[in-house]
Amino acid sequence: MSAIEHLLKPHVRDIGEFTVRRLLPAATTQTVGPFIFFDHMGPVEMAPGQGMDVRPHPHIGLATVTYLFEGEIMHRDSLGSEQVIRPGDVNWMTAGTGIVHSERSPQAMRDAGPRLHGIQTWVALPKPHENDPPSFHHHPGATLPKLELPGVRMTVIAGDAFGAESPVRVYSRTLYVAIEMDAGSSLVIPADHVQRGIYPVDGNLEMDGETLPAEHLVVLTPGQPVTISATEPSRVMLLGGDPTDGRRFIFWNFVASTKEAIEEASQRWQDDRFPHVPGETERIPLPVRR
Repeated sequence: MSAIEHLLKPHVRDIGEFTVRRLLPAATTQTVGPFIFFDHMGPVEMAPGQGMDVRPHPHIGLATVTYLFEGEIMHRDSLGSEQVIRPGDVNWMTAGTGIVHSERSPQAMRDAGPRLHGIQTWVALPKPHENDPPSFHHHPGATLPKLELPGVRMTVIAGDAFGAESPVRVYSRTLYVAIEMDAGSSLVIPADHVQRGIYPVDGNLEMDGETLPAEHLVVLTPGQPVTISATEPSRVMLLGGDPTDGRRFIFWNFVASTKEAIEEASQRWQDDRFPHVPGETERIPLPVRR
């Protein structure tokens, strides 16, 4: 029996200053654990004066999770939060009934010519939490559990893994770990979580003797432990957890368990009835449905 249930290839999307590789949602699987959106940004080096400029836009029904390998992003939201995220930190923003935020390169980074490399994910909120009040929490990298095995270094970003638990609040059992592996090292991925995905960020990775393509999301067959090995220095993201409690509808930046919630949020944004990000007047318009 194959240890691979799905092999998801990236879809490249241009977001202006650079492109991202999107792995979730996919045609064969909408979610892996609670994760319904997975974007790999960069690595990119922009010219001096340029930078990331994602204008204010809304979310409902999800939590955004940002984790950087390189660079900085200034997060501002309609709660009044203003936080620079740096490599190894976690920004967790719960949209709930609705939040608006922007993401931009800080001015100091922009002046020098910013570099950026990281992962952005969305977590689908369980139905009992879809209408929670919005919130934002920043977790410095020093507060996250760090684990070491021979040739392997791990940071538990959210949820529980390898006997450690992150302080980041989650809404269902979650698996989210950043892993660095030296050449020649190996790691057993236990079958502790119902759904698991492996994303080789860079380097060269094998699983039970089979080469895993970089920048593809490998969704593992439930119930089977697997062993991953690095033949050169490699970075890997491990994600998953309990399955979502039913199908989710997705339109633009909105995720919900009902179409009605999507329609209501779309009309609310169209009518400018979402809260504003303090100090920002720009906004991304509601896209035309195809």
